[in-house]
Amino acid sequence: MPEQGYIVSVQVGGSRFLRVGDRTIRSAIHKQAVSGPVAVGPLGLAGDEQNDLSVHGGLSKAVYALPQQHLAWWSARRQQTSLLDDAFVPGQLGENLCLQGIDEQGVFMGDRLRFAGGVVLRVTEPRQPCSKFNAVLGYERAGKDMVQSGRCGFYLAVEVPGTLSANEAFVLEPGARQTSIAQALQHKAFKHLR
Repeated sequence: MPEQGYIVSVQVGGSRFLRVGDRTIRSAIHKQAVSGPVAVGPLGLAGDEQNDLSVHGGLSKAVYALPQQHLAWWSARRQQTSLLDDAFVPGQLGENLCLQGIDEQGVFMGDRLRFAGGVVLRVTEPRQPCSKFNAVLGYERAGKDMVQSGRCGFYLAVEVPGTLSANEAFVLEPGARQTSIAQALQHKAFKHLR
């Protein structure tokens, strides 16, 4: 029986300035929830931007999804390390889709998410930590915590375009099931550290 889940919320965002250490850079990491259907095409969601196309966006990273349960974990982690009290809401970690029903252990590269409205998205790779992620979390070890915890979310390529909406159901269709997102993140982190 295939795994099932639903979209908790859909987020898009534009480019703006973000403070990273002693520098100010442009980033589109902050996303806002959208009500109603949002068009999704080969390069992602309508109204969404990415600043650094070498690491975000493009055909293989058109949409970024994050399991909903990670928001509470990241909020608690930030509160422990940076003394900020506010909890994360969907979109603050850069995710376009906040999903319920799946996680990085059970999602494999090549799996497909088939949504009730007809959109099909293919899982391509895990998100990797970056300086912008550390800045949003408010502490320098955030990237390391992402790798160690496996709470990274994953990128999706658009195979069948259409529209996506909050509360829309999906079915996870297994691909070859060779490498889970959690395994892929560990492998990429190991290669980077060597």
